[in-house]
Amino acid sequence: MVNRTRIKVCGITDPDDLAHAVSAGVDGVGFIFAEKSPRRIEPEKARELIRAVPPFVDAVGVFVNEDPDVVTDIIKYCGLTMVQLHGQENIDYCRLMPVRVLKSFAVKNGADGSEMAAYAGVAAGYLLDTYDQGMAGGTGRAFDWNLIKGLRIPGPVLLAGGLGPENVGEAISVARPFAVDVNSGVEKSPGRKDHALLTALIEAVRRADLELP
Repeated sequence: MVNRTRIKVCGITDPDDLAHAVSAGVDGVGFIFAEKSPRRIEPEKARELIRAVPPFVDAVGVFVNEDPDVVTDIIKYCGLTMVQLHGQENIDYCRLMPVRVLKSFAVKNGADGSEMAAYAGVAAGYLLDTYDQGMAGGTGRAFDWNLIKGLRIPGPVLLAGGLGPENVGEAISVARPFAVDVNSGVEKSPGRKDHALLTALIEAVRRADLELP
């Protein structure tokens, strides 16, 4: 059986970018609601875009330490099908979410993944991103994917951090993630995607899948 790495493209703010991503074959599109992100989108605009997301493509809302009631309101208003939490949201917070949760963890040397155990059975997936003391993700930098082999991860792995057409194949070969999450590596400016780069990345993922033993 051929492996199929799922693909999520994050930081969508433009209808043309959304249409291209969907037609190119992504499995999920991400909308960032975090205040400090240069790709932040207002709920009203996200709602308009999400109306164009077809069945079987997830609309994922990205939040960082937001009030859970605010997150729930945005989920319902925009029609999000999943949330991606990039802050210090604990297990009780995650249980409040009315849709499936992707919980983000920053990977650094010496980590063993023990902090992920508390989310077993609650988080639908574990997004592994590059550690940065001053940022909650979106660094645009890759980490050492070999570190994943030493982590105890209780569910599907979504790999993020500096992925682009030139390195996503190696990332898949080393880390064997369930999915990859791409953003700045396929952009021409924050919040605007380079369609050629996105197409090239998707093609690179498919080639890598075929090469897996």
